[in-house]
Amino acid sequence: MTDEDELDRLLDKLSLRARVRLLTGATVWRTAAETDLGLGELVLSDGPAGVRGEGWDERETSVLLPSATALAATWDEELVEEVGGLLATEARRKGVHAVLAPNLDLHRTPLAGRHFECFSEDPLLTGRMGAALIRGLQAHGVAATAKHYVANDAETDRLTVDVRAGERTLREVHLAPFEAAVAAGVRLVMAGYNRVEGTTMTAHALLTDPLKTEWGFDGVVVSDWGAVRDTLDTARAGLDLQMPGPAGEWGEALVSAVEAGEVERSAVDDKVRRLLRLAAWCGVLGRSRRTARPQPRFRQARALARRAVAAGAVLLANHDVLPLDPARLRTVAVIGAPAARTRTQGGGSAGVFPQDEVSLLDGLRAGLRGHARVVHVPAPAPDGPPPPLDPHLASDPRTGTPGVLLRVLDASGTELLAEHRRAGRQLEPPLPSGAHTVEISARLHPRTSGAWRIGLAGFGRLTLHLDGAGLLDEAHAPATDDPAVIHVTPPARTVTARLDAGTTPVLVARRTLAPGIGRALVVGAEPPAPEPAAALAAATRAAAGADAAVVVVGTGEQHESEGRDRTHLALGAHQDALVTAVARANARTVAVVNSGGPVELPWRTEVGALLLAWFPGQEAGGGLADVLLGRSEPGGRLPTTWPARLADAPVTGTRPDGTGRLRYDEGLHIGHRGWLRARRTPAYWFGHGLGYTTWAYDALTGPAEVAPGEDVTVRVRLRNTGPRDGREVVQVYLSRPGPTAVDHPERWLAGWAAVRARPGESADAEIRIPARALAHWDTGTRAWGTEPGPVRVRAGRSAGELPLAHEVFVRPD
Repeated sequence: MTDEDELDRLLDKLSLRARVRLLTGATVWRTAAETDLGLGELVLSDGPAGVRGEGWDERETSVLLPSATALAATWDEELVEEVGGLLATEARRKGVHAVLAPNLDLHRTPLAGRHFECFSEDPLLTGRMGAALIRGLQAHGVAATAKHYVANDAETDRLTVDVRAGERTLREVHLAPFEAAVAAGVRLVMAGYNRVEGTTMTAHALLTDPLKTEWGFDGVVVSDWGAVRDTLDTARAGLDLQMPGPAGEWGEALVSAVEAGEVERSAVDDKVRRLLRLAAWCGVLGRSRRTARPQPRFRQARALARRAVAAGAVLLANHDVLPLDPARLRTVAVIGAPAARTRTQGGGSAGVFPQDEVSLLDGLRAGLRGHARVVHVPAPAPDGPPPPLDPHLASDPRTGTPGVLLRVLDASGTELLAEHRRAGRQLEPPLPSGAHTVEISARLHPRTSGAWRIGLAGFGRLTLHLDGAGLLDEAHAPATDDPAVIHVTPPARTVTARLDAGTTPVLVARRTLAPGIGRALVVGAEPPAPEPAAALAAATRAAAGADAAVVVVGTGEQHESEGRDRTHLALGAHQDALVTAVARANARTVAVVNSGGPVELPWRTEVGALLLAWFPGQEAGGGLADVLLGRSEPGGRLPTTWPARLADAPVTGTRPDGTGRLRYDEGLHIGHRGWLRARRTPAYWFGHGLGYTTWAYDALTGPAEVAPGEDVTVRVRLRNTGPRDGREVVQVYLSRPGPTAVDHPERWLAGWAAVRARPGESADAEIRIPARALAHWDTGTRAWGTEPGPVRVRAGRSAGELPLAHEVFVRPD
């Protein structure tokens, strides 16, 4: 670590031009080095479900963890801290110094496309989960990045949308998780693309006050990639590092602005000092430089990832069906395409190439081996493009090795590069000088005859040929400049082609390159889907002939992705009909929902049990099988309220009005607060989740009165009244009874604690309610204040089930 005097000494060695050069990335993922200072490059990487590294290459695999929604569902800070430690180990293995995680934006609306990557609807839960991940990462010398500062809660027009939230709403709701991150010592904060109250976040005063002044953040404020759009306003603001590079809005323009007196030299010096401080902390400055990389411990990593799956799985309903007893099973029907191809992660920049992926089907087969026969019926798949070619379907047409052949051609068709690759998803193919066309070719090995769906994604001119016959020839330009769409999730075009089992046709996909359209090329294929009626009949027969049925449904690849919001919460008529039919055929039906955020479940009262799996990461099958077979308790509690219908949700808007403004008219009443204010009942309340035992809440005790600014500690006595050991998440909410001078939510989360007990045992949960939970932001004094009077404390197992109450009186100041 380098002290502040040493930072000043190093700063004095740099010319203005050298200082400014450090403030823009040297590459997409690296900062600039300065050899005269002993300053190396800082390497950054996307997160939070895994650490990808500097490139999109399926040969460079990563541990894929459960989505942020699944981690928040654990309500377990110690576990999330462990997960942060695993991310740090992965980062160090890949030579990464800073991970772009956690995402602290909120679940303001269930339609938000990036819902899965954010923790929860609640600022307290989000702040505590984010702080735990930060502690875990940074305890191992890897910097965490709190993003996207601030109110970047939807994807529609996210590059330009102007959020209008108001000062109190920002302070109490949207800024609160970032304040918790700073208190946890986070080293970087990322400024989002959006505007707030008319000003783009990379140039916003909020980057200085409260971030750097009131909260005392001494780290680096980095832009989201490509979010800097001017020189003067961003340089005068609290932004410190522009990414990516080497091009950008600063550089020589900023040097000229400083020399002309348009930007204070001291502002540049503060930015550089912060960057040097971060570099010293990360071990890339002077004698602190870090070179050794830890050896991976994949067995331990997989065990933790599997444990996290079970800890975040939410049992929404259970009518004496779960856990399944392997000793009493002879046949289990596993139904649904996502059972065999479980969706393990959402779409967008957070995606990684996992080391391995265990489907729910494979997990159950392993868990029931020697006990019961597992029968799988694919049934209708979620809507979406065909999955990318993989080694099970495709081989390199030159070598016969499972996978595909990637080629880059010049304008005349001459081959500049040829590489064997494992999959048909190539987001960053290498481009030698003169590159004009990217090509993926593969020899297919279909096992099913019929009309196969062939998908092709990318921009520019796209062509697709099967054994020389043309299937597609189209040109497409991006309709947006959103980097997530251009570089990561370009839209797919789908055609059908006849393939016969036992044949080996060659598929060739090409796209031309041009500036500003990325270089991604994705080619996929999918066998003929069974007719819905036939699939439904097969699923019904399998369920009727089994001792238990597990039906898996979920969202498709085009839903829940960075760069686009959802337009509905429906799983689709085919999937809904599938669950209903299976449940009618077998009363011991378990429905497993494979989504990152809320979906409508019109059949939820018809199934024997309902388990929410989220996007569970690479160890999905093992962790979910542990829960279904009773080897682990479903530990999850909902981190966001689930509506029965989208129309019931108090807040659904993601689209700005005609002036580009998105108004947060709900104010403080986000999530369960909004449901309570609207007097509406959701399908499942925030905090809801069942275990494999039952609990009685016996008593809530606490002080009779407190002074303003004083923490409150309450104790909840509860008993395990069920047949198994268990864990209960005891939640505490506050409300202000009677008329008040200040507008408060109907009820809000103030704290929680988890307890464990054996059958018949009592346990005490001690919950500290921080003084801030009783306070409000006074826009007149621009300070925190606490209104005197009674505060009702309620305790229970969800925002909608709070059997215990206690009143505390806040004395006048």
